[in-house]
Amino acid sequence: MLIVQKFGGTSVGDLDRIQNVASRVSETKKAGNDVVVVVSAMSGETNKLVGYAEHFSKNPARAEMDMLLSSGERVTAALLAIALQESGIDAIAMTGRQAGIKTDSFHTYARIESIDSQAMQTQIDKGRVVIVAGFQ
Repeated sequence: MLIVQKFGGTSVGDLDRIQNVASRVSETKKAGNDVVVVVSAMSGETNKLVGYAEHFSKNPARAEMDMLLSSGERVTAALLAIALQESGIDAIAMTGRQAGIKTDSFHTYARIESIDSQAMQTQIDKGRVVIVAGFQ
């Protein structure tokens, strides 16, 4: 069975919580399921990044804000993949684009236009847990 799990900022708020998420994901995988996980940035990270941008500009360009804010989710995805790998679970972190998610070009208000799940399915077929960075 394919299980999709979503963990928000509080659930991945610090390294201990990411380890707890890794344990939950590991249990799901060891129960014989295919697993895709979507993660948010660690608690407080997005606000910190907005603050950094506002240090330089009261009206930063939307494209740059998308680039900046998506970095928090990428960090969490990578850390979760590392934690899972260390516990013996094969995992891969993917950006939205790597996962096959295509959006329109309305920066900070983008909507999903299509999803080509082939890249994720290829990783699932290899037995990997797929971790997708949210927000993208």
